Amino acid sequence: MTEELNKTVRVREGEELDVSLIDGILKERIEGLKGTPNIRQFASGHSNLTYSVQYENRSLVLRRPPFGTRPKSGHSMIREFSVMNALKPAFPAVPDTYFHIGEEESPLGAEFYVMEQVEGRKLERDIPKSWGFGEEEGRKLCLSFFQKLIELHQVDFKAVGLTDFGKPEGYVKRQVLGWNRRYEKAMTDDVQDFADVRKWLEDNMPEGEVGHSILHGDYRLDNVILCEENPFEIKAILDWEISALGDPLMDLGNTLAYWTQADDPDDMKAMCMQPCFAPGMLTRTEICEIYARETGYDLNNFNYYLVYGVFRLAVILQQIYYRYYHGQTKNPAFAAFGGRTDMLGNYARSLIEKG
Repeated sequence: MTEELNKTVRVREGEELDVSLIDGILKERIEGLKGTPNIRQFASGHSNLTYSVQYENRSLVLRRPPFGTRPKSGHSMIREFSVMNALKPAFPAVPDTYFHIGEEESPLGAEFYVMEQVEGRKLERDIPKSWGFGEEEGRKLCLSFFQKLIELHQVDFKAVGLTDFGKPEGYVKRQVLGWNRRYEKAMTDDVQDFADVRKWLEDNMPEGEVGHSILHGDYRLDNVILCEENPFEIKAILDWEISALGDPLMDLGNTLAYWTQADDPDDMKAMCMQPCFAPGMLTRTEICEIYARETGYDLNNFNYYLVYGVFRLAVILQQIYYRYYHGQTKNPAFAAFGGRTDMLGNYARSLIEKG
């Protein structure tokens, strides 16, 4: 495993797992595991908790929801497990999954699932200098990344058995109203209410949807594992916790809300956790042009989807900050999330003003 991927830390206080309990659960369901597992926590990720479970002969990953108050409709482990299972034959860029245990029967007190730990390269804010990437390589990586999202959106969800995964019709309205409600429930006294942004999203919804696809919901370069031998090949996409069926432009809006570029506010660029500024990386406009050409979808009203993506990201951070604010998580990294919520909400306002 490369250094880029193997960024684990000692399990954070309050998020520990019972090693003997986990060992028994895994050995009962997966044959051939040897030794006692070494359990560590992946440093990245701010929502569901991801643990590396290392045996002498096998590397596994366990995913469970966060501790403390969480939205009833969020953090569904069975959704992640189900979509990866169904996609694997038609869309190989997902990890192998082994089993899922629901909350009622879970000895952990919460639902969880176990999957393979995929070997490869995982990027964060910068492309390592040792890769020797120039503008040509950066553009090739960027194109490969967005082409994989296009491929996902073109998978026939009915053919892979995901017809019952959700109701794609009316997805835009449900998401806008749903994220607005989640924000209201997660508000704290030290963060703006952004009632104007929420109203604009409700008042300006597109009249129809461009199509219906499998949506990842959190597609970022730091959520994919690249092939060790060929870093332009995406070996696995991680973090399917908010995947769904719906309008693919909502998914593109979410992805480009993370995709920072040179003319963005400094605060936005400081938050960026992907190598968006590496030589050869495309702008959001260039990405939209490629997406429109490849899919045939009309992106003339894409600013709406981008505003939605930015504000949805604000809600996600605010939900995490709410848990920190009320002492339900002790991760010190979350202390700054209230300020980031304000920054993202203000950025959504600026996008609305620019039209």
